Amino acid sequence: MVNRMQFYIDGAWVDPVVKKSTAVVNPATEEAMYEVALGSKADVDKAVAAAKRAFATFSQTSREERVALLSKVIEVYKGRLKEIGAAVSDEMGAPLPMAEKLQAGAGLGHLMTTLDVLKNYHFEEPVGTAMVLREPIGVVGMITPWNWPLNQIACKVAPALAAGCTMILKPSEFTPTSALIFAEILHEAGVPKGVFNLVNGLGPEVGAAMSEHPDIDMISFTGSTRAGIDVAKRAAPTVKRVSQELGGKSPNVILEGADLTKAVTGGVLHMFNNSGQSCNAPSRMIVPLSKMKEVAAIAKAVADKTKAGDPRAEGTTIGPVVNRGQWDKIQGLIKKGIDEGATLVAGGPGLPEGVNKGFYVRPTIFADVTPDMTIAREEIFGPVLTIIGAKDEADAVKIANDTPYGLAGYVYGPSVEDAKRVGRQIRAGNVNLQGVPNDRTAPFGGYKQSGNGREWGKFGLEDFLEVKAVAGFNAA
Repeated sequence: MVNRMQFYIDGAWVDPVVKKSTAVVNPATEEAMYEVALGSKADVDKAVAAAKRAFATFSQTSREERVALLSKVIEVYKGRLKEIGAAVSDEMGAPLPMAEKLQAGAGLGHLMTTLDVLKNYHFEEPVGTAMVLREPIGVVGMITPWNWPLNQIACKVAPALAAGCTMILKPSEFTPTSALIFAEILHEAGVPKGVFNLVNGLGPEVGAAMSEHPDIDMISFTGSTRAGIDVAKRAAPTVKRVSQELGGKSPNVILEGADLTKAVTGGVLHMFNNSGQSCNAPSRMIVPLSKMKEVAAIAKAVADKTKAGDPRAEGTTIGPVVNRGQWDKIQGLIKKGIDEGATLVAGGPGLPEGVNKGFYVRPTIFADVTPDMTIAREEIFGPVLTIIGAKDEADAVKIANDTPYGLAGYVYGPSVEDAKRVGRQIRAGNVNLQGVPNDRTAPFGGYKQSGNGREWGKFGLEDFLEVKAVAGFNAA
């Protein structure tokens, strides 16, 4: 039975300093499922003190000890995959098969990738007469979102453990159960007390206390750009490292001569995956102006086959969005798209046909969108695709880069060489060519207002390391 009314601090489940809780609502039914405890600055102080104590010893563990620990975490995690998938499905609405395979599976994937990196990583490197040492940065505060909960928890916790850091995790209050199961997994795997701590709570209370805490050496944050700015401001007086993965409005450039059916179908399916609640979703499809009608027809056919419904029902393609606030925001932006003159190709405002409760959004596609429209500029974070026409390749690149964001970009051309040429010009941290998915061994992160720092693979490990130059180490 998952313990939702306590926090995991210093290797034990403990009561909050001040008793306070909030309801966790099932977005498919709009009904409260249970309460979860909310923390305060006092709980953060306890967790940080535990992590600081533990750092003295955990930072000195050997690579072999940390390899053994991560291997045990992976073994225990595998036994709870289905349980994690069910929790994610109930709390944020992902269809159950997708929640088990992709949501829970992403966490396992990052743990396994990090283990491989740790086995072969060079923590010491001779440079001239010096030895460059890469050492754990210290106590890390981690703030994670609700949209890919295990993906974001694992791609922070795994490399932090591999580096020899200690940590405090504040997961989203909308998806607490999968994080609490993760804490149980680490406990069972034998993570030493104080190395991993979990405090549930709200951003303005627990998140703010973590960002400002003088004994936290680094904040690793994933969430909205607005919240990321607040975290950075609060962290600035203590000059801690701040690594951020923020919002996106990613372009999907389809070039003249590309296989339209394949490129457009793949782009729409990717956009609708996870109900459009992915920071790297290909939300702006940029196509040759002359192909707008053809593209819209292909996109509409995909939208018409996309079924929004009960996450546990057979045949459901996408579930609800996470909560009422998100649903209201998405509805407002759909209305804005109509009001500003975009052509509504599929979907639109309101609930899908046959649905009378739950935070479901109709799979929506707009064509004839211009780059100045609100729906082309703001992150919608729902199953809403905008199709923008470009005069030529140079215009497509210009439109692609005309955004304050720079998390991801997608290019589909008549050949890989064509896609490479355009991909090199896109100002984003991740660019996917010809529908090839991300590689977990490659870095993930953004340019511009999509953040800084990198996660995944060896780049993720290095985010949690300090670099020390020891001169004279190699002197004759």
